[in-house]
Amino acid sequence: MGWKKKVLIGGGITALIILILGLSLGLTLGRRNIKSTFFSRCEKFKEYDCQKLWDAFQQAYVNKDPCKVPVEAYDPLIAAAPFKHQCNKTMFWSKTKDVVHGLTAKRNDCFVTLEDTLLGSVLDNLTWCGKEGSNDTFTTGCPGWSECVNNPVRSFWNRSSAAFADVACGNVTAMLNGSINTPFNPTSIFASVEVPRFIASRVKNLNVVMVIQKNNISNCTDPSLKNLRQSIDTGITFSCKDVSESRIQECGSKPEIACGACW
Repeated sequence: MGWKKKVLIGGGITALIILILGLSLGLTLGRRNIKSTFFSRCEKFKEYDCQKLWDAFQQAYVNKDPCKVPVEAYDPLIAAAPFKHQCNKTMFWSKTKDVVHGLTAKRNDCFVTLEDTLLGSVLDNLTWCGKEGSNDTFTTGCPGWSECVNNPVRSFWNRSSAAFADVACGNVTAMLNGSINTPFNPTSIFASVEVPRFIASRVKNLNVVMVIQKNNISNCTDPSLKNLRQSIDTGITFSCKDVSESRIQECGSKPEIACGACW
């Protein structure tokens, strides 16, 4: 074998080893990053055992087909950190995440979203899954939201959203997007999971805030809002108000504005 051929083979083997090591390192760092993120966020809530919650979280999906993780798999995690009643403060949203969290980050005295709670905050914007035959947590190669119904991320948000809606009470607020054709989309989590769990014995009023921006194409007269009104218990009072995004931002930046006067 000529020296040039040996060099080529040797170089190819070296490149393969580097690739394998790089992939291994990437998977390891991914696992460490999600765990460190989980713990750093969890530790802001002093009354919980973060290791216990991490263990309950992992048992839902590790060593499982990432397309076969039902919502019930997260029941132990929900039980370990149950949602607390936030009467008159519970805020739901659909396609308004940045706007609503821009408000609640500054005015948690007024409103609380799922992502402001322990479980919602520790897993917000994260991706995870398991693999059959492995006890590891993976952050790459996981199925996307729409690839399969029972994927780990989608099942978690469906289960936690249901539990969060179950403790809503008194005056409940929902922030919808006036810049899309169907503000109340029947396929959204808000419509398909949360609204059906509003019962008149707990929820007295559902107040919709329609976020109005410069490019808005919908408002409170949109036909989908009629569908929302018809979807809720007959004993729940419904209202909707068009509110500019600038007014919502003003409420967030001025704590002297009373919660009830934000819109």
